[in-house]
Amino acid sequence: MRPLRRLCLLVLALAPPLHAADLTVDVGHGPKTYTTAQLLARGDAREVAIPADVAFKRAMRYRAVPLKSLLEGVSADDTLQFVASDGFAAQIPAALIVQAQGSEAWLAVEDPAHPWPTLAEIKGDAGPFYVVWTHPEAMKVGPEQWPFQLASIRRQPSVAQRFPATLPDPSQKPGSPVQRGFLVFQHTCFACHTLNGQGDAKLGPDLNVPHSPTEYLREDLFRAYIRDPQSLRHWPQARMPGFDRKALSDQDLDDLLAYLRHMAGRKAGP
Repeated sequence: MRPLRRLCLLVLALAPPLHAADLTVDVGHGPKTYTTAQLLARGDAREVAIPADVAFKRAMRYRAVPLKSLLEGVSADDTLQFVASDGFAAQIPAALIVQAQGSEAWLAVEDPAHPWPTLAEIKGDAGPFYVVWTHPEAMKVGPEQWPFQLASIRRQPSVAQRFPATLPDPSQKPGSPVQRGFLVFQHTCFACHTLNGQGDAKLGPDLNVPHSPTEYLREDLFRAYIRDPQSLRHWPQARMPGFDRKALSDQDLDDLLAYLRHMAGRKAGP
C-alpha cells in the first residue's frame, strides 16, 4: 500500500489549488488573461473592507485590485459586460468605474490558501473573482452590479445597439416613466433575464415572450414578488434575490412596471 499512498500524496501535491482560476478581460485590444496568482501579486492589490457585502450580507474583507486598472483604454461612454460562470451577465456603464465619484469598484480575488466562506444563497463559492464596491451609495450602485463567480469582462456596444428588440417605442420621450424603466430594467433585470429573446443572460425566463409577467400577475402580487420572491413562491433552490427599497426605490419600481407593461405590446420572436 505504501507505493500507492506515495502516489496519491504526489498527485495531491502537484494538483493546482482548488479555487485558482483565470479571468479574461477584453476591452478591444484582444483578450488578456489574468491568473489568480498574478492578480494577488500585483503592486496595486490591497486589503479592502466592505461593511455591507451584497453577496455575503455581512461585513467582509478582501484582497482586491482597483478594477479600473485592468480596463486600460475604456472610456466613460463604453458599456462593460461582466459574465459569471453560472450564466449571470451584468451590463455596467463604464462611467461608474472609470469616472468614479465617491464609489470605487474593486476586483476581489480569492486566495486559494484562504478561501472565502460558502455562499449560502447558492450553497457554493462566490470566487474566485468578485466585483465589490466601496461607498456604493455615492453612485447608487445596485446589487446586480456586484457580479461574483466572475469569468470574463468585455467591452460591448450599448444595450440599445446590441438588443434593439428591448427598446421602447421611439415615441416615448427621454425622461418618461417608460424610458426611465428601461434603464432600471438594464440595471436590475437584464443580468438574469432576456426580453423578446434578446440578451446574454441564461439564469431566468424571458420577461416578455410568450407573456410578460404584467399579463398574468396582478400588479400587487408582482410588486410583492420583486420585493421578496419567496413571499409569493416558496422555493428553496430559488436564485432570484429580493429588491428592498434601498436597492430599488418605489419610483424605480413604478418605472420598471411602466416599461414592462409598455413592452407587453411590443413583442418580438425569441
